[in-house]
Amino acid sequence: MVAVLGVDACTAGWVAVELRDARFAGARLATDVRSLLREAGEARSGGGGVEVVAVDMPLGLLDTGWRRAEAEAAALLGRLRGSVFRVPPHAVWQEEHYEAANRRCRELTGAGLSRQSWGLAVKLREANGCLADAGADRLFEVHPEVSFWALAGKTPLPHRKKSWAGQMARRSLLEAAGVVLPDELGDVGRVPPDDVLDAAAAAWSAQRIAQGRAQPLPDPPQYDSRGRAVAIWY
Repeated sequence: MVAVLGVDACTAGWVAVELRDARFAGARLATDVRSLLREAGEARSGGGGVEVVAVDMPLGLLDTGWRRAEAEAAALLGRLRGSVFRVPPHAVWQEEHYEAANRRCRELTGAGLSRQSWGLAVKLREANGCLADAGADRLFEVHPEVSFWALAGKTPLPHRKKSWAGQMARRSLLEAAGVVLPDELGDVGRVPPDDVLDAAAAAWSAQRIAQGRAQPLPDPPQYDSRGRAVAIWY
């Protein structure tokens, strides 16, 4: 039996959807990514088999230039390309305030940093802080809209994820792939539906990673200064 987790950021912290042998096995909230990674390690050592933790957050930052992953993802998503935010070099994220980060971004890339990208700062730092932890080899980056693009036969979805039509389409795509989300999710049911769907899509990609079937954007990946692949997997 293979278990994987798909994880998405939400206002409560992080929401995780677990699959076991590619089927829904539970959903839960966590205050931080590190606790999910630690639980995955404990489950693995105890025979639980959590092989992959796939997170909707940029993992791996470059020393110079923009990451190619976001440019390639945006090119695939058509009218939904706005869901992808460009990720600047590592030094930009070391700044404490947006104004300083924007200046540093211009110095390093020749272009400014969007407010939307800076909105990722706290959780981006948190997730990247886990890359040196034990078990970080099972931590992978995904982007739910890229996962849904793949689920839809590599076709961009026509409706945005916060719309009724968009959420119904995404749930249907997951169900067609065997990921059936129950109507009742306990505490997770208080999380915005698009975050739950995103976590489920991340879990679908995590399953593909565990099976050796996932593909990276870009292909081949870029690599950070630690030699870790910098890519969105789907």
